[in-house]
Amino acid sequence: MINFTKMQGLGNDFIVIDNIEGNVCLSTEEIRQLSDRRFGIGFDQLLMVESASTRDVDFRYVIFNADGLEVSQCGNGARCFALYLQKKELTNKKTITVETNSGNLVLTINQDKSVRVEMGEPNFVPSEIPFITQSQAIEYSLEGQKMGILSIRNPHAVLILEDIDAEDIETIATNLQNSDYFPESVNVGFMQILSRNEINLRVIERGVGETLACGSGACAAVIHGIQLGLLEDKVEVRLKGGNAFVEYNGDTVYLSGPGEFVYEGAVNLRSGTS
Repeated sequence: MINFTKMQGLGNDFIVIDNIEGNVCLSTEEIRQLSDRRFGIGFDQLLMVESASTRDVDFRYVIFNADGLEVSQCGNGARCFALYLQKKELTNKKTITVETNSGNLVLTINQDKSVRVEMGEPNFVPSEIPFITQSQAIEYSLEGQKMGILSIRNPHAVLILEDIDAEDIETIATNLQNSDYFPESVNVGFMQILSRNEINLRVIERGVGETLACGSGACAAVIHGIQLGLLEDKVEVRLKGGNAFVEYNGDTVYLSGPGEFVYEGAVNLRSGTS
């Protein structure tokens, strides 16, 4: 039996597994099975707590999408990860440094139990996103659409629409995700600017589909809006699952918002029961 905790951050839902002892090893197919919302547990991402590889960090933060593939970033998951560590008494720190396969994140638990995540610096270099193009730009035109393309330790395309509920965003996202422009696919965000400090956002994540919230997608959208001179450096991001807050100082981007516990459970992979 594998013990897990179901959590959610603005409707972006996860299971979190304590794998500090290194006893849990799940195959891609097993993760897909667990993520199934009818025949498994159901989640957008699976998060694992593992031992850090160096002394200057506290834990290793491992993330798998619902399709079973490991990814490098999940901002909403990071907030839940921090609250999990605190609740399970794995640490008594309010500021926690975790390592991922693309670098370190700093997670700060606030008095109101919201969490501020230092998401790092955005990367605009096409070959490192990765994104196939001839030259770097603030805005690109692909598939008849203008968009910003950047990495928040995972690839994002950001499109600005007048009404994000009036367009066929599923088709636009699918075409981009399956195109040759993105060798590792791409998360596609659709931003509607309400004011210089507030946006609506929908994100269709690679390997998952549309989620109720995407933390790194929120960061990517705000950064692109700031680059175009359309947004201030502190923005409230309205997502289907609730509101997050993004700050970008031209260097580091920060994401703040809630995380909540849903239930505790255990699953037997051999029988598929939980």
